[in-house]
Amino acid sequence: MKLELSVAEANELIKSIHQPETLFEMIRDNVRQSVGEYLSELMSVELTSFLGRGWYERGGGDANHRNGFYGRRYTLKGIGEVSVKVPRDRKGEFKSQVIPRSKQYEDAIREDMCVMFLSGISTRTLALMSRRLIGRALSHSEVSKAAKQLEDAVEAWRERDLSEEKIKYMIPSLSIMIGHSP
Repeated sequence: MKLELSVAEANELIKSIHQPETLFEMIRDNVRQSVGEYLSELMSVELTSFLGRGWYERGGGDANHRNGFYGRRYTLKGIGEVSVKVPRDRKGEFKSQVIPRSKQYEDAIREDMCVMFLSGISTRTLALMSRRLIGRALSHSEVSKAAKQLEDAVEAWRERDLSEEKIKYMIPSLSIMIGHSP
């Protein structure tokens, strides 16, 4: 997509904008729209590869076909919520690798939520802050799910097998020692 403006048109646009925030919001909207179109096109190319043929090309026998698309929203860090068109195939076999089916936002956002949660911000406060931070309001249950994944990872690390590790010293935890007399 190429945007062409004459100098007179650019001056007219600048004069019509009384506050710089209006211009920045227009730029953010344009970026979100462009990223959404780019991701949609990428998934369309992915479907073409999956089917083994391009638009309007015939396949032999009981071939699978394109079957339109469905709209969905996906949130990207630093960009916000973008609208994408996810292509479908007639047999329902196509699964895009570009945007995973059940995810509503990228992993970097989940990681940031976990860091903020670990620093003491409550799930409800994080949910309230999310619109300003990522351009989309997250529910407190979404924040809780992200924190649960963090808890699961910590528990897996705590329960890992140490039999193959070379350990010189093992220091007992203070929480275990409290309440026990030697």
